[in-house]
Amino acid sequence: MVGLKWLALALTTTLAVSPEAPPPDDRMYGRVVTAGGDVFEGYLRWDRNEGSWGDLLSGSKEMPWQNARDAERFDRDGRRDRARRRSVSVLGLRISWTDDDGDDFPRTATSGIRFGHVRALEVRGENRALLTLKSGEELELKNGSTDLGNDLRGLLVADPERGEVTLRWRDLDRVEFMAAPAGMPEPAARRLYGTLRTRGGESFDGFIAWDVDEILTTDVLDGEERGRDRKIPFGSIASIERSGSSGAYVVLRNGEEFELRDSNDVDDSNRGISVSDPGLGQVTVEWDEFEDVSFRDAPAGMGSYADFDGGRALYGTVETESGDLVTGWIRWDNDEEFTWEILDGEDRDVEYDVEFGLIRSITKRGSWGSEVQLLDGRVLQLEGSNDVDEDNKGIYVTSEDGETVRIDWWDFREVEFDNR
Repeated sequence: MVGLKWLALALTTTLAVSPEAPPPDDRMYGRVVTAGGDVFEGYLRWDRNEGSWGDLLSGSKEMPWQNARDAERFDRDGRRDRARRRSVSVLGLRISWTDDDGDDFPRTATSGIRFGHVRALEVRGENRALLTLKSGEELELKNGSTDLGNDLRGLLVADPERGEVTLRWRDLDRVEFMAAPAGMPEPAARRLYGTLRTRGGESFDGFIAWDVDEILTTDVLDGEERGRDRKIPFGSIASIERSGSSGAYVVLRNGEEFELRDSNDVDDSNRGISVSDPGLGQVTVEWDEFEDVSFRDAPAGMGSYADFDGGRALYGTVETESGDLVTGWIRWDNDEEFTWEILDGEDRDVEYDVEFGLIRSITKRGSWGSEVQLLDGRVLQLEGSNDVDEDNKGIYVTSEDGETVRIDWWDFREVEFDNR
């Protein structure tokens, strides 16, 4: 039985809903030109689980040859031994060995960018797209997820004049992103927004994607209650609380409470609950770490297209273990060099995709991970990615006079960004 705290939460959430709330600014909007020359314009739903400007467009990118040449030059100069030294202590005995990294520099890297930074997307074949950012920079991404290429699960355009249409990747020629024009009718559904709490005590506010699928108030939560199938629109739900590995407690906005089971929406086969957190980027929480979520209307003006600038070059000061300070333009992990790019990491069963432009500093915490401080004051302890551990490929800093240096992970202590 759901406790009193959930009834109070349901009432609070219900009161927060206002029928006079203004149309949302967060919803993704654009003009889509098809390969056959048709044009559709309206609110967009991308690959089912992206519909707001703060949502993440995921893919992979080709690594510039200059990055590989820089790595080879520093290796050739003897500033880094390609065979990494590793050690472990067993019963008080220190055992050391080397891991040969090999000679090949990776030619591709996972990448991602929040939709709000993108001005246009042009299809360049069955698995590639050319993005033009608000800054004027161009970025080519290829499929590294279902967001791009033939694996796209569809682009839905809600055109107020021509109705809703769902397009496949091969139907697309160009997508032009823009803020919804003044006087545009309010969309039939709102983006899910609320607060998610983890079992570890973390809390995230933002736009929610449930089971990597449901993102709108008209989407449906499936489950079985006492042998009866139930399909509940998310817009009717005030809160959901995990009930072990095989169920969830649900509180509706009208105060009704019940437990659902026997569906991947409400058990440990759930593919994850993602939150597009405006001050962080995106987090994805696995079912075993999920505690509860409460839904409410997004604050007015939250996550509008105007909030994104298309990115700038990363700039800051790196401190080495010996106390030296190096200031200049930064290429992190010999890969990320713009504020729109993403730092990956995890903490327990929470995956973090942190936008570099929202990071104040990164501090090494040994070989296993890093402490990441955000501009809003939050501090994350991240591991499980070469962005934040000893597998980092180096921090490259180019000074104002054009000289580039590389600080390897074992020489690195901290970086403080000044993303001017």
